[in-house]
Amino acid sequence: MVSALKQHWIAAACVLFVILNALLTAAEFPWLAVLPAALLAAWAMFVVPERLLIFIAFATPLSINLEELDLGGIGISLPTEPLMVGLTFLLLLRLAIQRGVLDSGFVRHPITWVVLAQLVWMTVCIVPSSMPTVSAKYMFARLWFVGSMYLVGSLLFRDTAAMHRFIKAFVAGLVVVIAYTLYQHSLFHFAQEPAHWVMSPFFKDHTSYGAIIAFMLPFAVAALAMPGYSRTGRGVALILLAVLVTGLIFSYTRAAWLSLLGALGVFLIMRFRVPVWALAFLLLASGAVYLVNRDQITIALERNREESSDDLKEHVQSISNISSDASNLERINRWNSALRMWKERPVFGWGPGTYMFQYAPFQASEDRTIISTNFGVQGNAHSEYLGPLAEQGVIGMALMMALVLLTSARAINLYHRMPPGADKRLMTAAFLGLVTYYLHGALNNFLDMDKASVPFWAFTAMIVIFDLRYPAAPRAVTKATV
Repeated sequence: MVSALKQHWIAAACVLFVILNALLTAAEFPWLAVLPAALLAAWAMFVVPERLLIFIAFATPLSINLEELDLGGIGISLPTEPLMVGLTFLLLLRLAIQRGVLDSGFVRHPITWVVLAQLVWMTVCIVPSSMPTVSAKYMFARLWFVGSMYLVGSLLFRDTAAMHRFIKAFVAGLVVVIAYTLYQHSLFHFAQEPAHWVMSPFFKDHTSYGAIIAFMLPFAVAALAMPGYSRTGRGVALILLAVLVTGLIFSYTRAAWLSLLGALGVFLIMRFRVPVWALAFLLLASGAVYLVNRDQITIALERNREESSDDLKEHVQSISNISSDASNLERINRWNSALRMWKERPVFGWGPGTYMFQYAPFQASEDRTIISTNFGVQGNAHSEYLGPLAEQGVIGMALMMALVLLTSARAINLYHRMPPGADKRLMTAAFLGLVTYYLHGALNNFLDMDKASVPFWAFTAMIVIFDLRYPAAPRAVTKATV
């Protein structure tokens, strides 16, 4: 008997597992079924972490948040976030026992300093937070997003081919979600109202869904003429581009549409080398025109009565409706609430992650809309900039702005000094993807979700790596003559 068990221990273990799992499932404890996947993931973390990172990229669009399924109120996405926690823990362990794990140039890069400063300031803001437990959870979530995608990602992305594999994996997962969403949407004849929820359970609403599609579109466009891609590969890229565009159109996400137009504008500025002074002059002139004609512009906007609808033309026109469109008015309500919160706690804010629980008393009666709520639902501050202002004070907002401006400045300078080729196209696609999110971040905030954080931090890491790979030419030093 013993010798038979020794020879067939794998089969015996499998039978025992099946029996035990059946008993526990009958007792309403189904979690043992997750054990094989957990063991496989643990093995991959130690043996093939690079492949695990690629798997996370593919699984991110397909991940499901347990909170959305009403499973005990656990706000964690499966299978991605536990894997990112594990990768971050292993990285911290390696950093503690081994020197030189991360490239010294990457660690010393100004963008990395800003990223680490954000983590440090979040940690500081936990102490005076109005809800320290919530803030601690928020900070740890940011830690494993940054640790896995930015720091561990920097190790994977030393190989440019790995960058391509990472983005392709993410797009592949996203296309599966788009196909599912379009099928569900077709059952409702692609009407505008069902577009808010047909992507469930993969995305919580159409705004995050549209934002991530816009994030990936620059890469899909770049892949059409990417050096080194075969004719078949470019044909596949064309099909994927068509799927992404279709998904974006029927997402009815106006902010995502605008972010793509903004990214196109940034690309034209880079392509035609528009000087900084010209941009500054344009911004100042636009500001002056607005100040002089502020009342007339406000009156014109208030005359716009176009509502969100199935008609795409009317849906686009509703973007500037600040008189009756509930979605637009609710954003203004959330922004004004964030400003009032900041005025009360200007230095440390109310604590990372606490806006949704604290903003209700700061809603003015004249700002409230038919979709306003006091229960911390229907989204957050609707801004990646005002959210940190309310939660982490002026320093929190300043650090977010510094990250956006510094990454943009580095990427634009990098574009002009990189030689033509696949690397330049990839860097441009990654940056323009980030630009869509920078612009979208003025209207929504999703960096507390794996869907947005995975590409955001991974693409930022790619910009830093290319910046190190293609350094600026040293300036000639001239000695003053005496």
